[in-house]
Amino acid sequence: MKSKLLGALLLCFLMNASLSLAQEPVDLFQGYDGEWHHISEQLITLAEATPPEKFAWRPANGVRSTSEVYMHIVRANFLMLEAIGSKMPADLKSGMEKTVTSKADVIAWLKRSLEAVKRAHASETPGDMQRKTRFFHTDTTVDGIFLRIIVHNNEHMGQLVAYARMTGVVPPWSK
Repeated sequence: MKSKLLGALLLCFLMNASLSLAQEPVDLFQGYDGEWHHISEQLITLAEATPPEKFAWRPANGVRSTSEVYMHIVRANFLMLEAIGSKMPADLKSGMEKTVTSKADVIAWLKRSLEAVKRAHASETPGDMQRKTRFFHTDTTVDGIFLRIIVHNNEHMGQLVAYARMTGVVPPWSK
């Protein structure tokens, strides 16, 4: 009787563990593409969870607002892609960090820049990744640019989580 109960408990535990594992994000620890998918999803879901009026919020004078941080990410993504040969979108203008402020417009630009990075990375061959380029007067490689893009997006993701928490927005993945 005791062994049957233990067997049943073990079976329930194993079934729950396998269901839990199946629900874990499959993108983490899966190299650049997995990490890029993860940060892209976090940026988009946090932007979507933020009320429109919070896009104008800034923690202090002289510090980027929520919309300005997102648009900074957008501009930086496109600038870094330009360093490896991608064309800058014709409709991306200087100063857009300050002029694109509505939630819908910011999210549209964010999605567009994240998708551009994804497509650009997918189009590179392993040999292309070692191609030399320059960015901000620094010699680097295509691979170095993609690494900088992912680090930069994660850096500002942390900033945006702090902004969200300060304005009462709970990041959707931590609920």
